[in-house]
Amino acid sequence: MSLKTRYELPARAADTRQLGEMTGAACAVETASIIEQHDGPVILVTRDMQNALRLRDEIRQFTALPAETLADWETLPYDSFSPHQEIISNRLSTLYRLPTLEKGALILPVNTLMQKVCPPEFLTSHALVMAKGEKLSRDKLREELVQGGYRSVEQVLEHGEFAIRGALLDLFPMGSELPFRIDFFDDEIDSLRTFDVDTQRTLDEVNAINLLPAHEFPTDKDAIE
Repeated sequence: MSLKTRYELPARAADTRQLGEMTGAACAVETASIIEQHDGPVILVTRDMQNALRLRDEIRQFTALPAETLADWETLPYDSFSPHQEIISNRLSTLYRLPTLEKGALILPVNTLMQKVCPPEFLTSHALVMAKGEKLSRDKLREELVQGGYRSVEQVLEHGEFAIRGALLDLFPMGSELPFRIDFFDDEIDSLRTFDVDTQRTLDEVNAINLLPAHEFPTDKDAIE
C-alpha cells in the first residue's frame, strides 16, 4: 500500500537569482533596485537582528520606499523574563502598518521568520483613536487600558505604561516615539500633548493619537481557552 504525500513544497513563484561577492553597500544598492522593480512588498531575511538593522539603514539611503524591520524577541524559550517593552512596541508598530505596505521591504532575522504573529484583524480591531474634543469616560478608559495590557504606574517612563493624576492622564502608547499627556475637562478630552520622559515637561500639542494594544495576542479568558 502506497503512502499519500501529506506535505508538498509550493511551486516556485519566480526565477532564482543568486548574487555574490558584493562588498560594502553593494548589497543595499542591489536590494533597493529589486524592491523598486518588484510589484509588491519584498521580504528580506538576515542572519540576526544586527544585520537586519544595518541593511535597513543602508537600503533607506538608496530608495524612498519604506523599509521596515520586525524585531526578534531576544529571549530564549522558557525564559523567566519578558522581552523589553521597546521591542514589543516596535513589533506592534510594524505589524499594525504591515497590511498597508503595498510596496517596500520587510527585513527580519531568520529567528523572527520562524515565530508566529498575531492575525492582522486583532490589531486593527483593538486599536483606539483618541481625539481632542472627544467625550470619553476616564473610568472606562482606565479599564480598557488594563484589559489591553497597559500598566498603571506612578510615573510614565516606558511603553505600555499610564498614570492618572486628577484630570491628567499620562500615557505611552505602543508604537509611539513619545508619550502623551491628556488633559480632561469632565469627560471631554481638552488637550493632547507629547512630553519628555526625562523632564516630564510637555512638548507639542497634537489633535489625535492612535492607541495600540500592549500585547500581540489577546489575553482574555476566551482567547486563552
